[in-house]
Amino acid sequence: MAVIRGRYGDRPGRQPMVAGVDHGMIRLEGRSRRGPQMSATPDSTLANPEQLIADLQRQLAERETELTECKAERDEALQRETATAEVLGVINSSPGDLTPVFEVIIEKAMRLCAATHGALFTYDGDHFHVAAHSDPRLVGWHQQLGPFRPPADSGAGRISRGERLVHTADVRELDAFRTSPEFRQAAEIGSFRSVLNVALRRDEVLLGVLTVYRREVRPFTDKQIALLENFAAQAVIAMENARLLTETREALEQQTATAEVLQVINASPGDLTPVFDAMLDKAIRLCDTAFAIVQTYDGEAFPTVALRGAPPALVEVLREREQFKPRPGNVAERIVAGETVIRATDLREEPHYLAGARPARALVELGAARSFACIALRKDNALLGALTVYRTEIRPFTDKQIALLQDFAAQAVIAMENARLLTETREALEQQTATAEVLQVINSSPGDLAPVFDAILEKAHSLCGAAHGALMTFDGEYFRAAATRGHPKPFVDVLRLGFPINPGSPLEHLARGERFLHIADLAAWAAKNPDERATARGAVELGGTRTFLAVPLRKNGVLLGYIAATRREVRPFTDKQIALLESFAAQAVIAMENARLLGELRQRTDEVAELNRGLETRVAEQVEELGRVGRLKRFLAPQLAELIVSQGDEKILESHRREIVVVFCDLRGYTAFTETAEPEEVLKFLREYHGALGPLVA
Repeated sequence: MAVIRGRYGDRPGRQPMVAGVDHGMIRLEGRSRRGPQMSATPDSTLANPEQLIADLQRQLAERETELTECKAERDEALQRETATAEVLGVINSSPGDLTPVFEVIIEKAMRLCAATHGALFTYDGDHFHVAAHSDPRLVGWHQQLGPFRPPADSGAGRISRGERLVHTADVRELDAFRTSPEFRQAAEIGSFRSVLNVALRRDEVLLGVLTVYRREVRPFTDKQIALLENFAAQAVIAMENARLLTETREALEQQTATAEVLQVINASPGDLTPVFDAMLDKAIRLCDTAFAIVQTYDGEAFPTVALRGAPPALVEVLREREQFKPRPGNVAERIVAGETVIRATDLREEPHYLAGARPARALVELGAARSFACIALRKDNALLGALTVYRTEIRPFTDKQIALLQDFAAQAVIAMENARLLTETREALEQQTATAEVLQVINSSPGDLAPVFDAILEKAHSLCGAAHGALMTFDGEYFRAAATRGHPKPFVDVLRLGFPINPGSPLEHLARGERFLHIADLAAWAAKNPDERATARGAVELGGTRTFLAVPLRKNGVLLGYIAATRREVRPFTDKQIALLESFAAQAVIAMENARLLGELRQRTDEVAELNRGLETRVAEQVEELGRVGRLKRFLAPQLAELIVSQGDEKILESHRREIVVVFCDLRGYTAFTETAEPEEVLKFLREYHGALGPLVA
């Protein structure tokens, strides 16, 4: 047995290493799994202790090298596990916030892969966006560059075409370095040479790329590549978690926003302003926009009814109704043509902007608008308006955001339909109430048209939104005001004085039987019709009239007059308002007809009363006459009494003195004559006798 002193030989408390050599036990081919073992030593070696010591020292050095490698592997594994745990910890502590996750992934990847810098880019299907970068110089450069499409043979370009990883030993050997100014500039600013790119994919969908690089030409090892792939997998997990969390949060926010908008709809029945304001606030926040507007469609243009977030200088332009009429190539025309969703990446590239349309120019120059999306508001294929949102940067709206805007548009349509139904119900109730009140005035003022006309004008103008007007009667030649409302006194005096239907007058339309007369701008009409300029100018200058509406008053085709509603601004009346004024015109005709019939009835009643009074007088006279006859018959012969009464002079019955002649005559043979003669003969004889004797006596 030989005693070998090694590195521990000089240490106190240590026993010397004893190497026992048993020729029968040592096998020449034996190597354990832990490394080479001591081999059998021939007799010549045993005879040379120094050789034996050298062999043992060599084997010890090999064991120490293996131990060092094991420790390095252990430390690397520990670092990887620690880095993985730290990344997972950041993922858990920052749910939905990818920035700190990406930053820690890049920091760990750079350290463990011995890289100079690192970056993580996200991919939207068309462009790459910088999400995190360790090089401040390239951060600013990418911010100025914006979303980018990499050259085809660059690492990111090859990743976008489907490769899993791209390992470039020296980027200066790539065609992209020579042909792409942007790629060359980035390489020179970042001073990178060796670059490793690993794709971030989920279900074969490219989400982005994780990149590390070195400033010297020194390719990455397989172990470093595998390590970066592990970090890429963690980045994908973080992105998926963030996506799910974001979708959950967005769904909750959308449900909350929908519930809040519905609450506003319920709390503001018929009032669309708070509904639109709440809806636009939600759309701006959830869709990440700068400003938004709601416009209704009146058949000709899209006036703005709600506006949130726009700069004050832009508000004035957006409030101008005439600016948003359908014109070739503009958004309004496309919406009217039937498109439901219109979105653009850059408003400056749209045809109507390039054509110099004022609204588009104002949106860009005053509102800095770039990307926008417009959603049509429709009910049963009827166009009600549009909801439009704008961003001040070039960032297209996603399909999810468009779907959310469509939900808001549907809510807007619900609110508009509810408001329409409520408004129609309220208007119907107001019309019924106004009709009942007018009928009450008609009943309470039979034959008196002044209070009836005043009530009709008040109700008609209030419900039609008219500033002033008049009710004119027509006598076949002249129109004269029977009632006025809101007009200045000088113009009222003109209306009460009256005026005929001059040739060329718009009132000729009423005389010819037209249903109504509607002039949107009376001042413009007067300028085009100089023959009627004086009358129209009087209405404009004295009455302050711009928009004019007149509905005729007719009975059985006969023109009785007209009822007019006017406005001080150019704002045409709607079909519903025209129909409403026609209803009040019908009530005025009823009142006029009632007054006419009542007048005729009163006239006939007066005539009958006069006849009754004459009859009563005659009856009283006859009764008095019969009384006198009765009294006279008590003293006089009936014939004499009736004769006195018929002459109407009863003075003969008064006491008076007169000279009279009394003649007594006796006709001989008269009795015998009367007995044999016919009565007619007797009467004829007496008449002849009295006729001859009377003059003689008188």
